[in-house]
Amino acid sequence: MDQNDSYIGEAPAFLVEDLQDGPLNGLELKNGTCKTTTTVGDKTYVTVGAGDGTLSIDVQIFDRSLGEWVHPTVLGTKPLSCKGHSAVLCKNRILVLKKGSKSDDQIWFLEVVAWSKGVIGNAEKPIVISGPSGVGKGTLISMLMKEFPSMFGFSVSHTTRAPRNMEKDGVHYHFTEKSVMEKEIKNGKFLEFASVHGNLYGTSVEAVEVVADAGKRCILDIDVQGAKSVRASSLEAIFIFVCPPSMEELEKRLRDRGTETEEQILKRLRNAKAEIEQGTSSNIFDFMLYNDKLEESYEKLKKLLGLDGFVAASPKSAAPREINLPVDHSVSKIDDKIIISSGLEKEPKNLIMLDVSSLKGGAPGRTRGLDFQVIGASLDLHC
Repeated sequence: MDQNDSYIGEAPAFLVEDLQDGPLNGLELKNGTCKTTTTVGDKTYVTVGAGDGTLSIDVQIFDRSLGEWVHPTVLGTKPLSCKGHSAVLCKNRILVLKKGSKSDDQIWFLEVVAWSKGVIGNAEKPIVISGPSGVGKGTLISMLMKEFPSMFGFSVSHTTRAPRNMEKDGVHYHFTEKSVMEKEIKNGKFLEFASVHGNLYGTSVEAVEVVADAGKRCILDIDVQGAKSVRASSLEAIFIFVCPPSMEELEKRLRDRGTETEEQILKRLRNAKAEIEQGTSSNIFDFMLYNDKLEESYEKLKKLLGLDGFVAASPKSAAPREINLPVDHSVSKIDDKIIISSGLEKEPKNLIMLDVSSLKGGAPGRTRGLDFQVIGASLDLHC
């Protein structure tokens, strides 16, 4: 049987006894693994990690109503094992805190059943820009990138086609195998995808999150069908549809290019008419931008993005706050606050209070909106 398939079987004897005695949090077993249990309804989620960091944290589920184990297929990028971990239930998610890991790899969420990395603070919403060929959206995006180079970034798309001359993997595209991309699409790792001349193209959730992790707003230049897929996903974005002032003006722009045959122009016009009808009549887009005079349209675009009057040379904002968890710690929960205290005598007796009241996003992307503060151990947390 494939190891990713779900299976049901008898629970190992020592685990049954553990579960009967009550939930465990950060139990280190003799074989060097760390195990936590979190009960949600009639199911107990068991996360298992090896201390050497070579394997990912595994998830098993014990169904109390059936008295049987289920090993599920877990979506999302899996966190690597570490020196140990603890877990606590936050509404409908399980917060997993890794011990002895880098500051950007310490906080993870398990959502039935998919992993999502936790991030301190929020990020600006990505921008989805769509419109028919020849409408000028590429020019508008180029103007935006030129004026605000440190504020915006592009996600790198995936494709199953072979690299062309001078194309570099991870720069122009993420080149991958069709079977691999099809599996990742099935596992929900792509926001949008399309088949073009037998090759798959698509935007992964991770590609957009990487731009946000770098402190930039991600711009997605995609067609209406792609925008529809992104709108249906968990990604919170601003959707802008760029329209021509008229079909006559669009035809003039296409002909003025002088790069296409009559047949190609007529095909683009047919496609444009269908895209405009779908873009203006659906509930996909938040804003319609009619690109008549380029400079005026660009100023309108900046206004939509809250950039009117913004000085591009302004100092960069402060670096994102980082949380450094004690290598050995214990975890408790009070309402929407997670209290993390050091388990070692030599470490400072301060507590870290993690606020999970304003979480946004989630699997298969990042979970953002976390906040934290360091407080004195003597503070009365029940006040």
